[in-house]
Amino acid sequence: MKKYESLHDRLRGSIAEALKKELKVTNVHALPRITKVVVNVGINREKMDSKEMHEYITSCLTKMTGQKPVLTKSRKAISNFKIRLGLVVGAVVTLHGRRMEEFLDRLISYVLPRIRDFRGVTPKLDGHGNYAIGLRDHSIFPEVPPPDAGKLFGVQIQLTTSAKNDEEGRALLKHMGMPFRPSSRTTKKSDSDSPSA
Repeated sequence: MKKYESLHDRLRGSIAEALKKELKVTNVHALPRITKVVVNVGINREKMDSKEMHEYITSCLTKMTGQKPVLTKSRKAISNFKIRLGLVVGAVVTLHGRRMEEFLDRLISYVLPRIRDFRGVTPKLDGHGNYAIGLRDHSIFPEVPPPDAGKLFGVQIQLTTSAKNDEEGRALLKHMGMPFRPSSRTTKKSDSDSPSA
């Protein structure tokens, strides 16, 4: 039986070798890499603005990422959105190093395939080699116990890379195992029914 190789080891072994061939780069230090991962939850004032909900979101993000999140607060009041100065509007975790690699390993290998009717994530990057995934339901993470329907919340995951362009960034993610949808299916319809942003 073949031993499972972690993403940390594959990034420095088989993935690096595959990227060298595909991008025609000889210097391993010039290869694109993931520099950080930001996991973010926006807090809806009407449904999630309670101390209990804030603690629940904090607890879930800690279990999902292995790191305690920071609660973000509004920097100014916006009357149209009923936002006061200093109101909690989100929770964010920024991951680096081994913890980041372990989170991505779980996300790609185990979490994304758990999405119901999963068809793959969009292959579109942001134009600078970075990538974002939007998940509607945080409970697909196995570390989180099944929540009540009223406690479900969405999660935004931003992957920042050192890639010079989208082509390099997409190559890195592809060799990491990111389950991209086939390009022939990237229609408006499939974009709308995908769980990813």
